[in-house]
Amino acid sequence: MKKIVIIGNGIAGITAARHLRKLTTDAITVISSETEHFFSRTALMYIYMGHMKYEHTKPYEDWFWKKNKIDLVKTHVNEVRTSSKELLLNSGESISYDTLIIATGSKSNRFGWPGQDAKGVQGLYSYQDLELMEAQTKNIQRAVIVGGGLIGIEMAEMLLSRKIEVTMLVREAEFWSNVLPLQEASLISNHIRTHHVDLKLSTELKEILSDENGRVTGVITSHGEKITCEFVGLTVGVSPAIDFLKDSGIETKRGVLVNEYLQTNVPDVYAIGDCVERTYSLSGRKNIEQVWYTGRMMGEAVAQTISGKPSKYEPGPWFNSAKFFDIEYQTYGSVGNMPQAHESEFYWEHPSRKKAIQYFWHTIKTRKI
Repeated sequence: MKKIVIIGNGIAGITAARHLRKLTTDAITVISSETEHFFSRTALMYIYMGHMKYEHTKPYEDWFWKKNKIDLVKTHVNEVRTSSKELLLNSGESISYDTLIIATGSKSNRFGWPGQDAKGVQGLYSYQDLELMEAQTKNIQRAVIVGGGLIGIEMAEMLLSRKIEVTMLVREAEFWSNVLPLQEASLISNHIRTHHVDLKLSTELKEILSDENGRVTGVITSHGEKITCEFVGLTVGVSPAIDFLKDSGIETKRGVLVNEYLQTNVPDVYAIGDCVERTYSLSGRKNIEQVWYTGRMMGEAVAQTISGKPSKYEPGPWFNSAKFFDIEYQTYGSVGNMPQAHESEFYWEHPSRKKAIQYFWHTIKTRKI
């Protein structure tokens, strides 16, 4: 019987574990230093807002794992030694493996701003981040969020639910306009303002200020404006959490490099989810895709391959969904923030500025005979 070890208990790692259990009798161990049990990361904001409790975010009862013979180990992996097929843990102990799946997800970006290590400055990705945010926003009056992505808008909604005033610094001309077409980005910017967010566009963070105790007191923007605050949310994207793979022999660039079968350059080592960077191209898709459903699909594919049924990761056309306060957003296919030379577009917006539809399509030129 082989020993399969999975580092990471997010949607990618747990999907792999569940499908492997259906396909093989091999021993399966899942390691995570974040939480003992798998939970829905997308529900973190609802815990903070009081809509759910942590136990409500766990799709499976705690007894599920033992019943299905999936061992859960709550610890941190410091190092992967591929030559001896073992993992060095922060306790000083080690765990051996026959097959390894790396599913460590992402970490919040930081870009070396002066003062970014002050108390009251953080990102929002992990359960520990949620606990820290609970502590750092208690009894505060004002917060600044840096970044115009999905985590930023979630954090704004969270803070507003506790009557905390929010200023958002967005470097683009409209909210998320590096991703959304300009008309849609403008609609979302307007919607954010209707929720009493002080949205500052074309504005970047220059410096974070703190007091003699190291607690954040405000920020300086790229326009020289000083904004007083007691909390700063850094939501300028995420990047693969792969620092522990240094010197492992596993090839990485921005993420762990994998082929069509999610294999790394090292035999018996695979990678899935947010930490992956594909070495092959898929039409209309980026080589790093950090969304829930891609992690789930990778988990299913790698389980098939490891169990003896090689399966390529072929997710099909891109799709995604998001929520901006009261507006639900869905996209299907490769839609950029502006039409390409070979594309035409159609945009319709309801007078309420809460509903819109946009189409991009390829324009086919015909030749007269």
